[in-house]
Amino acid sequence: MLLVDPWADSGRTQLEVGAAHPVLLDLSGAVKDVARLQQLATDLLLLARLDAGERPPAQARVDLGELAGEQVALARPTGDGGRVPVRTGPLADAEVTGSGRQLARILANLIDNAQRHAATEVVVSVRATGDGRAVLEVADDGDGVPEDQRERIFERFVRLDGARSRDDGGTGLGLAIARDLARQHGGTLTTTARRGRGAVFTLELPLGPGRISSIP
Repeated sequence: MLLVDPWADSGRTQLEVGAAHPVLLDLSGAVKDVARLQQLATDLLLLARLDAGERPPAQARVDLGELAGEQVALARPTGDGGRVPVRTGPLADAEVTGSGRQLARILANLIDNAQRHAATEVVVSVRATGDGRAVLEVADDGDGVPEDQRERIFERFVRLDGARSRDDGGTGLGLAIARDLARQHGGTLTTTARRGRGAVFTLELPLGPGRISSIP
């Protein structure tokens, strides 16, 4: 199936207009379109590798609570008013085994998705269960995900109507990538309704033995 991306048409049109009439060139818009296309290409290449059966590289011991704290710090708004704040809830010591880079990608995608749809805040928490699981939750206070769409939202290029539809910054692949990476690590990724308002995305991974003091 041939995928036609409107960003490609938009970026090409802007550049063609700019070439003919430099004074009309929307340089910032063209740069954004190129960045989106680069991200789309990166996401598609990662999915292709996962589809081909690529296993997580560089298996390591990763403290999920510490990793979550680092990702929250990276995701805090820069002051431009475009995104809601992200804060941490309880962050338990929860060691798992896998690729630190790929686990960080899961968290970054979940936080990015939550920030796009939250009304006032995003909360990230980590806990360990008695049955040997590490559980990470990313909660937002947006409009939530309808119950009959909670599996469909993880499909590639699926965008729901209303508040959770794609905005100008997404590729439509973030949640699909996050779930595929979770499965590669022997885990699951699901979404449920948040108490009161919003959605909770829950990542569960097998809990590993011992503790670590740093993240690879």
